[in-house]
Amino acid sequence: MSNHMMGDTTEEILRDVATVSRIEAVPMLLRIVSDTTGMGFAAVARVTDGTWTACAVYDRIEFNLKPGGQLDVSTTLCKEVRAAGEPVVIDHASLDPVYSNHHTPRTYAIESYVSVPIVLSDGQYFGNLCAIDPRPAKVSNPAVLAMFISFAQLIGMQLEAERHRELEHAALLDERAMSELREQFIAVLGHDLRNPMAAVLANAYLLSKKSNEPDTVLKIAERLIASTQRMSGLIDNTLDLARARLGGGLGITARRLDDLGTALSSVAAELQMAWPERVIDTTVDVRHPVWGDLGRLQQVASNLLGNALTHGAGANPVLFTATTDDSSLTLGVTNQGEPIAPEHLGKIFSPYWRQSAPGQGEGLGLGLYICAQIVKAHGGTLGVSSTAEAGTTFTVRLPLGGPGLA
Repeated sequence: MSNHMMGDTTEEILRDVATVSRIEAVPMLLRIVSDTTGMGFAAVARVTDGTWTACAVYDRIEFNLKPGGQLDVSTTLCKEVRAAGEPVVIDHASLDPVYSNHHTPRTYAIESYVSVPIVLSDGQYFGNLCAIDPRPAKVSNPAVLAMFISFAQLIGMQLEAERHRELEHAALLDERAMSELREQFIAVLGHDLRNPMAAVLANAYLLSKKSNEPDTVLKIAERLIASTQRMSGLIDNTLDLARARLGGGLGITARRLDDLGTALSSVAAELQMAWPERVIDTTVDVRHPVWGDLGRLQQVASNLLGNALTHGAGANPVLFTATTDDSSLTLGVTNQGEPIAPEHLGKIFSPYWRQSAPGQGEGLGLGLYICAQIVKAHGGTLGVSSTAEAGTTFTVRLPLGGPGLA
């Protein structure tokens, strides 16, 4: 029997107690257990390695344990049931060859005892269905044990159904809250954070212009400018994530682009200036007009080139190509170096996925995700291949006429 761990925090345990309290069948099942066996106390307990918590009880012997009440788990046999994953059944503890000297019957002055595991369908151990009585009872027979096992399975199924309803309700509330928070989030990120950041950047530029100041001041100004520009990039990426995930997709403003080749060459030239120690081998042959968002297509080229420069081998050039034929635009970025592991190829376009790059400042892991969203908004595809021999290549293919018009 599987015995996977469930959440054991106090909050999670109390939430489980509340979940059991909402299952209408549980009180009836506990009463049937008590009436059938003659045992005066029956309970559903949430059992972890360190806790025993009553979720529901039926008490005719004044055991005085209420839902939410706890016992020292080390004093109970439920811990042993949890560890072994098997029921424990005792007819007459004081005469039982195994349990006559066990501390649990003596601690609670009980003679009859039944406890069976409640295990969910995914193997998670929830707790126990148990019953006790200070008097002996004939419970160690197949019919009684089968009843307990069946009831424990039924309670497990009801728990899962109740949790599913809770998740659906929470998802509905989340969706409503998301629609209300969406504009607030974008406004705060795009406006309230940008204003003070713009002020910092403006002052940094002013500071950098004071040529009569010591070199230390100029270095501080340069660091401020670089840090603020990086912050601006992070905000742009986070805004794009918000628009893509909260707004149902990343929007574009498309128009006819007759000189896209020049714009893409400019992106490569800017990155070459930012990485003077590296070589970007650029081949641009865009002879057809393209229907698209110029800024977004430049963003794709910049993100892919920046990714290649960050993760590629420094001794090898980064290859950047942009070509068109009668139906499509193709962008390609290739770098040499450590290939992407095959198990990671399916993850790299997911948000927050990052490949380690020694010596490089880490971003949010949104660049490739945003590239994929921009390409998708243009009706195109973004793919990747990576081997030690051929290097890593990202390939973008877009229809010249835009989504549905090629």
